[in-house]
Amino acid sequence: MSTTKTYTLIGADGRSHSSPAKGEWGGHRGSKVYGRLDCPAALRALARDGYAKHRVFFADEATAISAGYRPCGTCCKDRYQAWKVARERGEPWTPW
Repeated sequence: MSTTKTYTLIGADGRSHSSPAKGEWGGHRGSKVYGRLDCPAALRALARDGYAKHRVFFADEATAISAGYRPCGTCCKDRYQAWKVARERGEPWTPW
């Protein structure tokens, strides 16, 4: 019997699916913020408890954006600033 490890990731449609690959970006379901897996703000929140149950993972940054998440102001400062300016102007935002 083969036991292949699977991971639960969020797709571009915002729905969960199983994947054989780990997610490369993390997010918070409630605040709709995504960032690096080593984000200091996320690691602090995880250490305080309560955050883990809202944690989601994405295969890549484009998927996080497509699912409606915004960049983290702590670990993705440049992207967050660009997102903020685009939002103030009523323009769509993408990091590339």
